[in-house]
Amino acid sequence: MAKKQKLEHSELAGEFTDDGVTVLVDIFRTSGSNEDWTMEVVTQGEDLIRWDEPFATDRDAFDEFLAVVARDGIRSFLEDEEPSVH
Repeated sequence: MAKKQKLEHSELAGEFTDDGVTVLVDIFRTSGSNEDWTMEVVTQGEDLIRWDEPFATDRDAFDEFLAVVARDGIRSFLEDEEPSVH
């Protein structure tokens, strides 16, 4: 059985609240690596939104999240009937 990879989570990851909605922003990569960062957003309803493309830095990932919230609103993560991919 393959050993599960350990993950390093960004200090920028965590709960984010706006307009009365809280989501969990998870920004991570394989622990001890210099790989690009992956970002996921988990809603209160446990929906998972994952970005297809990795980010060079955790700051780039978080800035993209903030840009989506500024452009579309945090509720845009709740309104999709289909799984969302950014």
